Order: sequence, then structure tokens, then C-alpha cells
Amino acid sequence: MDKYDSLERIVPDRVDDADQAGSESLLLHQERYRFAAEHARSGRLLDLACGVGYGTRLLADARDDIEGFLGVDVARTAVEYAQRVYSDERVRYVQADAMSFGEDGASSFDTIVSLETIEHLPEPEVFFERLCRLLKPGGVLIASVPTTPSVDLNPHHLHDFTLRSFRRLGERAGLAELASHQQIQRVGLAELWSRDRRFRREQLRPNLVGYYASHPGAFVRRIATTLRHGLANHYRTIVWRAEG
Repeated sequence: MDKYDSLERIVPDRVDDADQAGSESLLLHQERYRFAAEHARSGRLLDLACGVGYGTRLLADARDDIEGFLGVDVARTAVEYAQRVYSDERVRYVQADAMSFGEDGASSFDTIVSLETIEHLPEPEVFFERLCRLLKPGGVLIASVPTTPSVDLNPHHLHDFTLRSFRRLGERAGLAELASHQQIQRVGLAELWSRDRRFRREQLRPNLVGYYASHPGAFVRRIATTLRHGLANHYRTIVWRAEG
């Protein structure tokens, strides 16, 4: 596996058509980016934790009125791929850690997009505050997280969010919620182990039984969520506006 495939980075031209789960995940990500494109402001746009850059380019192709797009990712190979495949005169990519980007006095942005990032970071509140500091007054922040438990199944996720706890990040920062977009990804139990669900199986935490034995609360949350929602992952993308 290449380095830019880690941490769930999706590479569109490497998603096998026979891999149903990989294709579904790509479509969900693209749908989030299209939603973000609808709500982005004119000016400068930052896509923080952009992966291999396909989403940044999708935003650029959808919005001719935005003057510049900057994609930032911590993985050098992901940024090199983005520079080769998805850059143009309005779109550029740089390598930087999301938790330190902007410390060198980087200019503020009219729109900041960071999708499926916050749950990966050890200090989500600190990261959210950093996003707000990089946002111009009156600017728009667009972010997404899973809103059903995911830490138990996905070893790359460090935090679980509910819709309420996700919205609270914006409330505490003094942001006004403008719009939100829900996505539901349903999975049948038999499908999970079928050949065309390889992507999903590869993302599962190894020794899940052992994890539940040492984290009984996570097992209780999984049972409660399954009883309420069935075998389904819920995601929420929210658009916030800063004061000014």
C-alpha cells in the first residue's frame, strides 16, 4: 500500500470497479465536495487535509468565481500525486501538518473545507479553533464527521461524534450554522464479507473482539446504535459562517 493510501485517503483512479465499498466511499466524498462547492464563498479557498487532491479540483471545476484554491495534506506522496494530477493555474498543493498550518503567518481564507478530518486528530477542539483563526471575518467553514460511532471499527479514528457534539464545536467558536447535509451509508451483514467489500474489510480494526473486551462501553454504544439505525454509518457536513 502506498503512503498516500493510509489514513483512508482515497485515490479515485485506484478504486477498483469491482470494489463496491471503495466505490461507495468515493461517491460519498464527492457528494460532500459538491455540497461544499454550493456553499463556498468567492475569494480564496483552503482544503485542509485534502488527500490526493481530487476534491480540491472538484471544487475548482465547480466554481469559476473563486480566485484560488490551496490543498494541504501532511503526506508528501499525496501532495506529489495531487500536484501531478489535479493542479492547474488556480489550484496548488502544499505539504503541511493540519495542526500547524498557518503558524508562519499564512493569509486568511474566505472558505475553508476540511472533510472527514476532525475525527482523526487527537485534539479536535484545538484543530477546530485553528480553522476558525484561518477564516476571514464573514468567511465560511465547511467540515464533516461521522455522527454514528466509528472508533470501535476504524483504527484510524480517534473520536466519535454525535450530531449534537459536532454542532457544539461551531457553537463554542461563535459560528452561525448556515446549512447541513446528511449522508447514510447502509451495509448488510452478509455484504460486509463479500468479495466486493474488500475496501471496507481493510478499514476494520483488527481483533475487534479484543477491543470490545477492553472497551466495554464501545460495545454497548455499538449495540445501541445498531438497534437504532441498523447497520449504517451516518455522516454530517455542516456549513458555518464566522462573524464579520
